[in-house]
Amino acid sequence: MPLVRTRHGGYNIFVMTNISAQTCQSIAELLEIIGQPARMQILVVLSAQDSCVCHLEAALGLRQAAISQHLALLRRCGLASARRDGRHVYYRLADARALDVLRCAAEMLHLPPETLAPPPMPIPGCPCPFCRPDLAADQACKKSIPQTEKLHV
Repeated sequence: MPLVRTRHGGYNIFVMTNISAQTCQSIAELLEIIGQPARMQILVVLSAQDSCVCHLEAALGLRQAAISQHLALLRRCGLASARRDGRHVYYRLADARALDVLRCAAEMLHLPPETLAPPPMPIPGCPCPFCRPDLAADQACKKSIPQTEKLHV
């Protein structure tokens, strides 16, 4: 490691020149995106299967607008992707390493692995095609979800 001369004529032996401020900033931004609690929950649900917004609403108890904003950010930074199937849009985890970051953090906090387990399927009250295959395609993702049936991951 090269020594860095300070403006006072001495050497600062604590300066690490192999990691730039730009690299630190990029890593901090990614951790900030992954570290937001609602986005953590969304990533956990997406790790189990492709999900539509109504499925995420039922699983997390969040409003559709909030989920959509979080998904847009996750898509912009490459952590989630979307595919259209008719009138439905399904989101998926695009980079499984994001879940590895969450698992590593949970391990550092001595939390059990099941802390990051997705909710069991089917989710009560969820009108998505995965939870309610009995619904006609035009009825899926349309029914309102009673507040008492929403689960929290």
